[in-house]
Amino acid sequence: MLKSKTFLKKTRAGGVMKIVREHYLRDDIGCGAPGCAACGGAHEGPVLEPQPLDPASSLCPRPHYLLPDTNVLLHQILSVWRPGTWASVASSLRLPGSLETYVEQEQGENANDRNDRAIRVAAKWYNEHLKKMSAENHLQVIFITNDKKNKEKAIEEGIPAFTCEEYVKSLTANPELIDRLACLSEEGAEIESGRIIFSEHLPLSKLQQGIKSGTYLQGTFRASRENYLEATVWVHGDDEENKEIILQGLKHLNRAVHEDIVAVELLPKNQWVAPSSVVLHDEGQNEDDLEKEEEREHILKTAVNDKMLKPTGRVVGIIKRNWRPYCGMLSKSDIKESRRHLFTPADKRIPRVRIETRQASTLEGRRIIVAIDGWPRNSRYPNGHFVKNLGEVGDKETETEVLLLEHDVPHQPFSQAVLSFLPKMPWSITEKDMKNREDLRHLCVCSVDPPGCTDIDDALHCRELDNGNLEVGVHIADVSHFIRPGNALDQESARRGTTVYLCEKRIDMVPELLSSNLCSLRCNVDRLAFSCIWEMNHNAEILKVRFTKSAINSKASLTYAEAQMRIDSTAMNDDITTSLRGLNKLAKILKRRRIEKGALTLSSPEVRFHMDSETHDPIDLQTKELRETNSMVEEFMLLANISVAKKIHEEFSEHALLRKHPAPPPSNYEILVKAAKSKNLEIKTDTAKSLADSLDRADSPTFPYLNTLLRILATRCMMQAVYFCSGMDNDFHHYGLASPIYTHFTSPIRRYADIIVHRLLAVAIGADCTYPELTDKHKLADLCKNLNFRHKMAQYAQRASVAFHTQLFFKSKGIVSEEAYILFVRKNAIVVLIPKYGLEGTVFFEEKDKPKPKLIYDDEIPSLKIEDTVFHIFDKVKVKIMLDSSNLQHQKIRMSLVEPQIPGISIPVDTPNMDYNEPERKKKRHEK
Repeated sequence: MLKSKTFLKKTRAGGVMKIVREHYLRDDIGCGAPGCAACGGAHEGPVLEPQPLDPASSLCPRPHYLLPDTNVLLHQILSVWRPGTWASVASSLRLPGSLETYVEQEQGENANDRNDRAIRVAAKWYNEHLKKMSAENHLQVIFITNDKKNKEKAIEEGIPAFTCEEYVKSLTANPELIDRLACLSEEGAEIESGRIIFSEHLPLSKLQQGIKSGTYLQGTFRASRENYLEATVWVHGDDEENKEIILQGLKHLNRAVHEDIVAVELLPKNQWVAPSSVVLHDEGQNEDDLEKEEEREHILKTAVNDKMLKPTGRVVGIIKRNWRPYCGMLSKSDIKESRRHLFTPADKRIPRVRIETRQASTLEGRRIIVAIDGWPRNSRYPNGHFVKNLGEVGDKETETEVLLLEHDVPHQPFSQAVLSFLPKMPWSITEKDMKNREDLRHLCVCSVDPPGCTDIDDALHCRELDNGNLEVGVHIADVSHFIRPGNALDQESARRGTTVYLCEKRIDMVPELLSSNLCSLRCNVDRLAFSCIWEMNHNAEILKVRFTKSAINSKASLTYAEAQMRIDSTAMNDDITTSLRGLNKLAKILKRRRIEKGALTLSSPEVRFHMDSETHDPIDLQTKELRETNSMVEEFMLLANISVAKKIHEEFSEHALLRKHPAPPPSNYEILVKAAKSKNLEIKTDTAKSLADSLDRADSPTFPYLNTLLRILATRCMMQAVYFCSGMDNDFHHYGLASPIYTHFTSPIRRYADIIVHRLLAVAIGADCTYPELTDKHKLADLCKNLNFRHKMAQYAQRASVAFHTQLFFKSKGIVSEEAYILFVRKNAIVVLIPKYGLEGTVFFEEKDKPKPKLIYDDEIPSLKIEDTVFHIFDKVKVKIMLDSSNLQHQKIRMSLVEPQIPGISIPVDTPNMDYNEPERKKKRHEK
């Protein structure tokens, strides 16, 4: 049956346009209930659950289906869904468009009221329709709505209707479900006190007008990890002035949460402040001690010169909430029998959340997930609800799950839909695979990787040609041969974006059959590759370059140490060793030439854990040793990436996926310049070349580690390198590598960007066909945005995994004292680096319930004077390291000063200071 509706619409040009909307209504759509005689048991599309709900409900004793209204669904589901998933939710909310349930919007009726009426019509139709089933199978449809008027109308129409809370409370067998209900409104969940803490958020219409007129600025709210009373807003847009705005104090933060899109009002210049140098964590319990907050806010104000003042503002409204489910722990209320408690998120940038739960005793000491529902103006903290219990705090599996969730790392097993696109085993190279491919299996190719590596992306070869020149090849796993554009395997790889390497496990971007087998360039097996082959002279100058899909057979899979041993051995002269020596000699020339152009050689303390074979606990921790062979492999990977970048940009000037590293703004280098100056050294930062030369010259015969410390600090000044589409950007330069163009080609097993680059290169050399998305620069730009996010989150997850395993190591090792160097001085603390463990930590000089020492902070030098002792950046100190378990939520490595000796501050080496492990002691006493 066809229903049509015609109306007239005025166009922008002043004309009139006739609009006809047609609805095709069917009378052959089944109800979806299995066994329904009236529908003949035949159903098109999804059907209802074969077993309807039959819970122990005091309100609905009979088996029934639930039909929630749209607002219930959206409020409850979206409270625990990440932003960006709305489309998939919306597609699942549609009921079949049947002739008997179609509802037209009436005159004067708004869309929401029409929607409510349509759902009531559907509920009534279902109840009447299901009565036709046999008496013993008589089912009910229960309408769930939180709208008072909607519920009243449903009851008037004879539809069983309840609020979400009424229904959940009736489930006597599952009382814990009430904890998972999202709060209905901010007003309904306000705390008892009527005082107003925060100013009202302006409505979206006023915010948009203000942003348009320039009264307000729109940007992303970024909370500080070190100071819960400070945040920055990174302003959107092209205007470089006032790009970053500082917010200080609770009232100016005004209920914004990390990653929210906010509108800010810039304060007058006489109210501008400098970024605070104080480390401040929220230690409040279940009370709203606003006087204490005001006292703490006063600490933020630092006497500074005008040059240090930054644009300062306040949040006037929220444009878009970017809330997600948060992992953390319950901070149980001190009030006995209280149902209201505080939840402390694992991420220190997220505020504590008030939740109501009857399971406080069960959830104490567990990692849980909580969703935020709202933040009333008169509450110090937002309101939320319990979502899920993850497991016991400190348990390795639980903590790994937490860090993966907190960093949004997709880590569920690959679905059957994805796995269905894998090649069938046993697999071997066929004649079809060799089409448009060179057979290079005769070459003496080998791979060099870290120990235990199973996802081998790259292999190399070097041989002398008849003309006396050298042929050098970089052979990269041909992952794009197995992952074809647009299928489920490709989509999942694009979503994951990168492989995530944790201390004990690897979260693969592609299924293991590819990552550790068919795509891994293991030795003595035939593998498909994409090869970049140069002809060079002995001075490492490139004479020719060509790219080809290939088949290779690696002759050896070596570790860096094994490859180094071969190069250094006078007894070994086989083909593999000769190849490695040739590669190493050329790599040294390439590296020297890169550094002469201004490429930076920076440093970061990386650690390697040695695990117990049975318990998998860390038993040793040491900094990674880098050899010549590490640099050798790196040089040829860089060269391949640069060569491929040039080729794909020549062929696809608008659609090349490239990688750039922006030059840092001069302000980023302030700390580096000041630190060097304090040691009578000069660091020039006007170009990458001058920075590289300054770092090379910054040496001290009496302090050999100084240069490494300067390079570590220089690393902290850098911007993030990012992927981008060549047609959407003008700046291609890679600052750190001093290269005008760069991309990622050499790791397609673990980076999706490389797969796209392989596809572009394959089209460029005629080895594969193109497809529409490959040359759509807007889609490529969106892909780059996701890849940049995934890459950043993978780095953070990896650091979190190192931090957790470091805690486990020091938990078993006990208290140790080690030499350390000061990396930063703060207003009330020093941040130190312990070279032996590559470990960074903060030594605080102000502690609760202890007399406060006299502290004088000077930001210009920078220095911190404690009593009569002055600390500068890079000063050598001795610290005591222990695991602080006093806060189960944020167990951390705690550092205390041992030397230099300051009365009342420094701690003797042999002081056990067991108070920090009080929870552990109590637990052991209890177990005994």
